[in-house]
Amino acid sequence: MKRLIKIKTLLMVVFIFGSCNAQQEHQTIVFKSNGKINFTLSVNEIKFLDSIQYRTFLYFINESNHENGLVKDRNASWAPASIAAIGFALPSYAVGVERNWVNREEASLITLNTLNFFLNSTQSKETNATGYKGFYYHFLGMNSGTREWRSELSSIDTGLLMMGIIFARNYYNLNNKIENEIRSLAGKLLDRLDWDFFKMPPIGKYANSISMGWDPDEGLHNMGWVGYNEALFLYVLAAGSGMSNIEEAYNAWLAFYDWRTPYSGLSHAVFPPLFGHQFSHVFIDFRGLADRYMSEKGIDYFENSRRATLVQRLYAIDNPHNWVGYDSLCWGISASDGPTEKYNFDDRIFLGYAGRGTSGPDLNYFDDGTIAPYAAISSIVFAPEIVLPTIKSFNEKYSEGLWKKYGYVDSFNPTLNWYNKEYIGIDQGPMLLMIENFRTGLVWNYVMKDPIIQKGLTKLGFEYIK
Repeated sequence: MKRLIKIKTLLMVVFIFGSCNAQQEHQTIVFKSNGKINFTLSVNEIKFLDSIQYRTFLYFINESNHENGLVKDRNASWAPASIAAIGFALPSYAVGVERNWVNREEASLITLNTLNFFLNSTQSKETNATGYKGFYYHFLGMNSGTREWRSELSSIDTGLLMMGIIFARNYYNLNNKIENEIRSLAGKLLDRLDWDFFKMPPIGKYANSISMGWDPDEGLHNMGWVGYNEALFLYVLAAGSGMSNIEEAYNAWLAFYDWRTPYSGLSHAVFPPLFGHQFSHVFIDFRGLADRYMSEKGIDYFENSRRATLVQRLYAIDNPHNWVGYDSLCWGISASDGPTEKYNFDDRIFLGYAGRGTSGPDLNYFDDGTIAPYAAISSIVFAPEIVLPTIKSFNEKYSEGLWKKYGYVDSFNPTLNWYNKEYIGIDQGPMLLMIENFRTGLVWNYVMKDPIIQKGLTKLGFEYIK
């Protein structure tokens, strides 16, 4: 009997010791930026990437209110501010510093004004507030800074804003009055996010996931963020900044992943609009990183986006709907403006703004022959060998209609010879920042070191796979 007790005690010690070691090993993973993409550019390629970045950067300088930091959703006179566009604008100012388009003092002052506005604007249940529970309304008046268009208190758009703030608090690291204050304000904004307010009830399809939004009159939105899409970063952010029971929320997210093989060798978790494979990767370097779902599939999230990119090009070559212009050098189907129904003819139907996309011939959304240049170009980190030739082809075949004040217009439709006249902030941002990540790893280098990202990836069980 004593011997049995000794054996049980020994097993218990071994179990506890083993568990502690496993836990320590799990917690000691340091998630890092791997820096720029190892790819040699020609002189001409450097030149046109410079041009794309500079023109795109001008959007954020010219279409913003420097006094409060708000950035227009699009470059139309009537457009309100988009808080997601501001999330992309904050690191864009730093790109301007690094490339000598703006000095550091000017960029840091715009950033400080932005953070001051968001920290001191009204947070309440009132329908004309700026935000509530640490989150913000999707659209705000450019000058008033209050809710526009009865828009929702948005979890995903606030998340993108906060990712820009995370970048800013790590990039502005000098010991001076402005940069010290940027770090202080960023901490206050991130600390007051009430994630549990956005948690879906524990019953129903979206049980325990993060709700898409909240309305002061109607309450919590009835849909949550589940299945693979642009919200991957949102769960990392929530896990790292205080959402309780994040594990069950993440289980809800993973439960709706859709794994398909649109073309041989390109199996991946699908989501047709290409931006869904880009937004999270603008900020987080997912090279080598996998959660339990991706570990079981044997690939990391970066490879998942690479395959989604390659699928879009193959779909354009297949061109199942016989649109004019689609080929190996003209692809990129994602959320964008479109020609609208006034161009309809025969059985051809065209849409305005829509969440276009394709994950192969058996899964595509609203493919009406409209191409979004930003979608192809923002994939440069995943597949530069096909993106760079595509950019060259855009320039050679379509530059007269495509290349304007802020670089490539948001979208075009070769079937109709239609070119959008406007630019959209959340499309400009990823294009500028992904090119910078490709060239220097700038955004990844500063975001990956943040304790919120480290904690979030750890809590969700991310590990490096070989």
